[in-house]
Amino acid sequence: MRIGAFLPAAQFPGRDHTGVLESTLDAAVAAEEAGFDGVWFAEHHFMSYGICPSAATLAGFVLGRTSRMHVGTAVSVLSTRHPVDLAEQANLLDQVSGGRFRLGVGRGGPWIDLEVFGTGLDRYENGFAESLDVLMTALRGGRMRADGATFGFREVEIVPGPRSRPHLDVTVAASSGRTLELAARMGLPLLLGMDLTAEEQAELLREHASHADAPVAGHVVTGVAQVADTREEARDVLLGSLPRWLRPGLASYQPLDGRQRPQRDPERYAEFLADTHAVGSPDDCVARLTEQARITGAEELILLVEGAGDPRAVLRNIRRLGAEVLPKVRAALS
Repeated sequence: MRIGAFLPAAQFPGRDHTGVLESTLDAAVAAEEAGFDGVWFAEHHFMSYGICPSAATLAGFVLGRTSRMHVGTAVSVLSTRHPVDLAEQANLLDQVSGGRFRLGVGRGGPWIDLEVFGTGLDRYENGFAESLDVLMTALRGGRMRADGATFGFREVEIVPGPRSRPHLDVTVAASSGRTLELAARMGLPLLLGMDLTAEEQAELLREHASHADAPVAGHVVTGVAQVADTREEARDVLLGSLPRWLRPGLASYQPLDGRQRPQRDPERYAEFLADTHAVGSPDDCVARLTEQARITGAEELILLVEGAGDPRAVLRNIRRLGAEVLPKVRAALS
């Protein structure tokens, strides 16, 4: 069981971009020092929910600041990227990091990003399978060509090839049956979000297995981790901070075509996160993380650790998790 930190570079009110990104870097380095197995960065555009527009770029910088843990993207959005360009960047990071880079990819959403980057709504709605196929082919290196509906080009040599063989680790974020089935058919593991309970995550993994030709390893599930002396104290920290981030962050998603999208209530979502995930005393966190790992059977847990908002509180949370929680979780699951 690997345990990683999930860092979306959340912009809490009153903080500027420089401060947020510097704090994200500090949190990543602190996670390695605390014994986390990896860190994962999210990718968003034009919103305060997360101010990292290129998870792979930030991952590359952090790979240079760290020496042991893996660094991944959760996720790089394929609907706004050329898959060969992303594969080249991923292979480069795989090479220079000694195989420590992990690539998570997703479809994204029908957001204004598609208009700004010129990929369009059809690419989001109908082009993900082709994009993922081109990406996986390019990640293997060597010569390739494409003759699809969206991507067509003459044979080229992909350089550099991957250091990891046959390619670096890739996970696919899935929130729909169509994406889940695609990942299963391609033999790729899932990356599941913190908006799900452990039981819901487990059900999606069972559905994935039902569509796969052979067992697939490497599934990643996301949660929230906030440790304090008591459950009440940890819960109060999150309920006092998360809505301040979620309210403007969730509201800033802009649908491209004016379609209506369900709006989460920030307070209720914060309560769901605090009541569903590893929030409480060290023993509370150990019990919840162990339960999530056993219910899902996933190979990695990645934990949102910056829910407190304040940079100093985030670093304290990371250090306490590393000292008081992670060793006990690993021992319980060994």
